Amino acid sequence: MKYMLIMRATDETFQAFQDVDFNEVMAAMGRFNDELIRAGVLVAAEGLEDAAEGVVVDYSSEPPVATDGPYGETKELFGGFWILNVASKEEAVEWAKRAPLAGPGSKCEIRRVPSIDEFPQDNEWIQKEKAWREATGQL
Repeated sequence: MKYMLIMRATDETFQAFQDVDFNEVMAAMGRFNDELIRAGVLVAAEGLEDAAEGVVVDYSSEPPVATDGPYGETKELFGGFWILNVASKEEAVEWAKRAPLAGPGSKCEIRRVPSIDEFPQDNEWIQKEKAWREATGQL
């Protein structure tokens, strides 16, 4: 089963990290990623750029409205993610507890990523996606 571990942080978290050496952060993340690789559970991992460089598309009106970051009313921001292929939610939680995300307001949200096999197999769009995944070596 695949699970996404989503790094979440607050302004307080980002403030606390301003005093931490970036090389130390990279080394801690590198060691954690290396553990995931050696355990054979890492599928993907990426960090995200500063929210000030991002855009939010709001679908509450027609047409949708795109707004540049930063987002003043947002209490938590996503900082990056890992996708793990593990046996259970409990194993995903155990890996998340080992992630180097210490600090005030720092959290990790864990969400299961459904397999394409869990969607209706007679749906033409699922069939097209499945063919694309097979052609690109993802299945």
